[in-house]
Amino acid sequence: MKPELSITKRIRTTPFTSRVEACGVKGYAVYNHMLLPTKFRSLEEDYWHLCEHVQVWDVSCERQVEIIGPDAERLVQLMTPRDLSRAKEGMCFYVPLCDETGAMINDPIAIKHDKSRWWLSIADTDVMLWAKGLATGYGMDVRVFEPDVCPLAVQGPKAEELTARLFGEEVRDIGFFRYKRLAFEGHEMLVTRSGWSKQGGFEIYVEDAEVGRQIWDALFDMGKDLNVGPGCPNSIERIESGLLSFGADMGYDTTPFECGLEKYVSLGADIDSLGIIALRRHKPTKKLVGVVVEEPIVTVETALYVNGQSAGEICSQVWSPRYQAHLIFAMCRLEEIAGASMIDVITTTGQKQGRITSLPFDFEELGLKG
Repeated sequence: MKPELSITKRIRTTPFTSRVEACGVKGYAVYNHMLLPTKFRSLEEDYWHLCEHVQVWDVSCERQVEIIGPDAERLVQLMTPRDLSRAKEGMCFYVPLCDETGAMINDPIAIKHDKSRWWLSIADTDVMLWAKGLATGYGMDVRVFEPDVCPLAVQGPKAEELTARLFGEEVRDIGFFRYKRLAFEGHEMLVTRSGWSKQGGFEIYVEDAEVGRQIWDALFDMGKDLNVGPGCPNSIERIESGLLSFGADMGYDTTPFECGLEKYVSLGADIDSLGIIALRRHKPTKKLVGVVVEEPIVTVETALYVNGQSAGEICSQVWSPRYQAHLIFAMCRLEEIAGASMIDVITTTGQKQGRITSLPFDFEELGLKG
C-alpha cells in the first residue's frame, strides 16, 4: 500500500475540497501549504478531456500576497526586474521575482488593482515572508498579508463559452492577461483571462467561500452539454506547452536567463529593482532546454550525458500521447552541450539518445505530428 497523506491544519483544505472529492479526485499534492488536486481519471484521460472540452480546477493553492499602501507599487517593482512603470488597472503581468543576486524567488502573476493595491498570485514558495522583510528593511509604508482568496480556473477550448454562460457576454471582451470585475448573484469578483494551460481559459478569484461553492455548482449545471468535468494542472499538457514549474524547472539557484524568462527582464529600464544590477552583470553557465526521445522510456537517473560526461539533469518529464515522444525539460551546462545536438538518457532498457531542442517545443520543426 502507498503511504497516506495526513491532512492537518498545516495542510489546508480549500472551500472546494468537498466538491473535488465528490468528483472522485484520485490524488493530491501540497502546494503553498494547501491541497492541490493532481488527478481525477488518469493522467492521459485528464489530458485529452482538457484538450477537447472544458474543466473546472480548484487552484485555491495559488495564494495571493496582497500589498497595499502608498509604497505598494514601489515594493512590487523592487521584487521584480520586469519594468512595471506602464502597468494600469485591469492588467496582469507574469513576473520573475529575483533576489539581490538575480536568482529566482518565485514567478507569480502580478495583478494591479490600483497604484496602492497589488496582488501577487504566487507559485509554491513563501513570498509573503520575503515581501514583509523587504518592506520592513526598506521602511516602506505598506501592509503585506495573505487575503482569503481562492481562485477557480475554467480551462479548455470550451472555457469561454462556459464562463460567458456564468457571467455574461462581457467575458468574451477580456483580453489575454487582462481582467474585469464581474458579478455573480450580486457578488462582484475579479475574472482574468489566464491559467496554467495553453488550452485557453479564465481564473475566477473567489473571496467568499459559500459563493465560490455556488459558482462551482453553477459551472457544472451550465456546462453539461459542453462535457464539463473536474480537472487540475496536467503535466502532459503543461510540458507540451512549455509551461514552467517553480521548484522543478527553476528555483533559488536559477536566474531568469537560465530558464528562458529573459524577455521578462527589463535590463535597459531605469527601475529600482533588487536584482537588476546583478542581472546586468550575469553570464549564464547553464540553460533549461528540451530533450525529445522518440520512444517510451522509464528513466533510472536524472543525470544526462554527452560523450560520457555528465552534462545536465532532468527537471520534468512526461510521455506525450499526442506526439508519441518522451518530452523532457533539462537544466544543462552550456559548456558541456556546446555543439551537441544529442544527449544520452539512462533508462531501464539502457542508454537512449534524445534530441536537444529549445523551449517551448516546436513540434513541426521536430517533425512530430500530433
